[in-house]
Amino acid sequence: MEKTNIRPLGENVLIEPQEVKKKTAQGIYLPETGSEETPQEGKVIAVGESEKIQVKKGQKIIYRKYSGTDIEANGKKYIILKNEDVLAVIE
Repeated sequence: MEKTNIRPLGENVLIEPQEVKKKTAQGIYLPETGSEETPQEGKVIAVGESEKIQVKKGQKIIYRKYSGTDIEANGKKYIILKNEDVLAVIE
């Protein structure tokens, strides 16, 4: 499990966004400018203390496009989302 010193408050969720694929299914590598699509999948790293939060650490989720606040800590990129921006859990 991912260990970080960031603890979200309230109804917020800390996620690590999934890396954008830089290679197509056919094996073609995409240039940087063609692959800058904002990811919508990520892994839950930490959750706030609100009882309204329905996701747990370690789950993979789908979240709203262009939502949340991007941060960087310990050399990794994270996003802090509001609970309402989480759309689904990937099972």
